[in-house]
Amino acid sequence: MTITEHLAKTIIRQILKNEDYRIEIVTLIDTVFLQLAIDFFKKIVEAKSNSKRAGRDWYKQVFLDPGLPSKDLASNSGINMKTIFNMYGSSRKDIVINAASTHHDALHESIESLIGAEDKFGLNLKLRFDKHSVKLNAEETLIVINALAVKRAALRGGLWSTVGKKVEGPLMQTLCKLYKVPDENYTSKIDNSNQEESFTREVDFYLINNNEKYKCEVKLMGKGNPESADAVIARDSKIFVADTLSENNKKQLDARGVEWVALRDKNGFQKFATVLKRLGIPFQTIDLTRLDKNISKAFSEIF
Repeated sequence: MTITEHLAKTIIRQILKNEDYRIEIVTLIDTVFLQLAIDFFKKIVEAKSNSKRAGRDWYKQVFLDPGLPSKDLASNSGINMKTIFNMYGSSRKDIVINAASTHHDALHESIESLIGAEDKFGLNLKLRFDKHSVKLNAEETLIVINALAVKRAALRGGLWSTVGKKVEGPLMQTLCKLYKVPDENYTSKIDNSNQEESFTREVDFYLINNNEKYKCEVKLMGKGNPESADAVIARDSKIFVADTLSENNKKQLDARGVEWVALRDKNGFQKFATVLKRLGIPFQTIDLTRLDKNISKAFSEIF
């Protein structure tokens, strides 16, 4: 799953202009999921039309086929990969195959208990694709709905994670470009033979003053996000740039001597200048009347 350059630019621009970028991601999730749902329904029609097996066995035969990728096996059975890993301490293929089969059987029992041996709800779903048409009974309908719910949850989590990886680094580069921080005073890659100081996935960016490298962490998190100041300290970050920080987060960071920027605060990103000044890193004041043009100029140098 990838984020287009255009979308990355749009999100960064909205963040810097103190606008909520989330609608962009929600719209993308909806678009991708709807296409996924259509494709899944097509496979359902094809599978049931071609299967000679009765009852729920046709679904298990096709959608819990051990030859499928692990993530598809898991979601088709109505369970996500993270849950499997937490339950079994591993997500090896053989474990996923067993977990998917076990959960599918348990789900079948739960549905049967809910609706009874006979369908007392009269719930069914009719699907038609090309010349084929199939009718799903209550059990089959609920199994399909549950699988789609798991697929959307996985899609949502994966997409938000991808947004972070695609946007957070360029966001920091854009801030540095806006404040005209010299190239030698920041980097997103540190070539260091010392393994203890190697650049890791958790660290998004470095600000540099002479021989001092300051780790920056960027989290486009909102209110209620479990990410805490303690987690930032544990990764030895010196600067924390976030979409939203609670007052408690801010107090934690201040107490630990960690510089922070809350982008959704009033004059949000402008606090970055205060951080640069405190760290002794050279910069120039931004002309806010030309913010849009300066952002576009920064993009032309980054992307």
